[in-house]
Amino acid sequence: MNLQGKGINKIFLLLLIVPLMFTSCKHESSSSTGWNFNDPDNGGFQKIPYLEQETGPGLVLIEGGRFTMGRVEQELHYDWNNIPRTVTVSSFYMDETEVTNFAYLEYLYWLDRVYNADYPEVYQKALPDTLVWRSKLAYNEPYVEYYLRHPAYRDYPVVGVNWLQANDFCAWRTDRVNEIILIREGLFEHYSSQINEDNFNTAAYLAGQYESGKRVDGIPDLNPNKEYRNVKIEDGILLPKYRLPTEAEWEYAAYGLIGNTIEELIPDRKLYPWNGHAIRNSNEKYIGQILANFKRGRGDNMGVAGKLNDNADVTAPVYAYWPNDYGLYNMAGNVSEWVMDVYRPLSLEDNDDFRPFRGNVFKTKQLDEDGAIEEKDSLGHIIYRDVNPKDDNLQARRNYKQADNINALDGHWESNIYYGELMEDPSIEKNDKLKNMYEFGKTSLVNDRARVYKGASWKDRAYWAVPGTRRYLTEEQSTPYIGFRCAMTRVGSPVGMGY
Repeated sequence: MNLQGKGINKIFLLLLIVPLMFTSCKHESSSSTGWNFNDPDNGGFQKIPYLEQETGPGLVLIEGGRFTMGRVEQELHYDWNNIPRTVTVSSFYMDETEVTNFAYLEYLYWLDRVYNADYPEVYQKALPDTLVWRSKLAYNEPYVEYYLRHPAYRDYPVVGVNWLQANDFCAWRTDRVNEIILIREGLFEHYSSQINEDNFNTAAYLAGQYESGKRVDGIPDLNPNKEYRNVKIEDGILLPKYRLPTEAEWEYAAYGLIGNTIEELIPDRKLYPWNGHAIRNSNEKYIGQILANFKRGRGDNMGVAGKLNDNADVTAPVYAYWPNDYGLYNMAGNVSEWVMDVYRPLSLEDNDDFRPFRGNVFKTKQLDEDGAIEEKDSLGHIIYRDVNPKDDNLQARRNYKQADNINALDGHWESNIYYGELMEDPSIEKNDKLKNMYEFGKTSLVNDRARVYKGASWKDRAYWAVPGTRRYLTEEQSTPYIGFRCAMTRVGSPVGMGY
């Protein structure tokens, strides 16, 4: 009986193993239809091996979660614009440091090389305003002349950059990073002859409107009707866009609460990006040293000779001081930083509690009369337009009805100060008047171009080093104390490697 039993077990194992051996040589099949993936004989629908999102240059992963956003310090200005509220932020990537002068000079060099012959205005538009350093009653001319371009300042944060310029830098960085990825993968060569519209743009490449610099025709296409194809989003090779962080993302990352978490509890809430309520280091090795670059008091930008308290008169190198628990440097000083959000005093009451943000203007690619994506513009960019209630059938949607949602929940248009004009002249575009409902420049500095900036700078007191504080400035303006850093959306698992 035992021998017979062992023989049956061996036969049973063979019956299991042999089919597995044959199956392993076959294509993986769909659990929905049973059709094979990656099989040219049945259409060639591909399933590409994928692990997880690659971390882009300069970025660190910020694991998301919930936190209390808003005020943790006294409301000194009585603006009541940062009422505490619990929100959830998804995982995302963020620059380890502020964008430096040298990184921005690389950007300017590329714009000069590609556009300056025929479109010099593109280069001019990107130039930081170095005149922001000037003061009527201070001698700051050396910064006007040297701060941006002298190698002594190459590792210092770029300033004089307005919100619009910061966004343009993020878009440029996206294309350069994705271009080098395709070169690394052997699909492109270094193509230094790029000029005008003939330059690599991620959206144009995905739309099949960029071919220059290709080393090979593409990657093999298993579609029996094609031989090669471009990389697609479905391949997971190209990275998402670099962008400015949202206000909620920036504030969440600045606190670095991951270092204060025990299981699901945060027993010690932070006032600053470091633990405790002091602005000096309590570690015995560094005891008494200032933890960030800000103004300690009236007339005191750096302390006394022989013992400079922060070793910086204006800005400092971006790796100066200690990083927070996410590994981010200077989240409480050096320069304040632009974020994506449009300013409203009641944002924390109005915004969603999941990925809160105000500033959505929904767009779509411009199509030609045949329904294909419109040819890229003279700078090599795909053309986008605001979604249209009529053409895009927005009236059938429940989640939004128009492209521009910046002034959502601002109030009924009937309460607008321009309501009388709108009633007298129906030809006036309602949205144009709604955008000015705060009477910008007369009774308020708030409008749809007022952008939030966060954190303290070299010019600020410690109060502004609290991440919950918030200020705003019109998006076309710049200062010697506002810089920026880029962020990137995290796709897939919040923690990486599918855990």
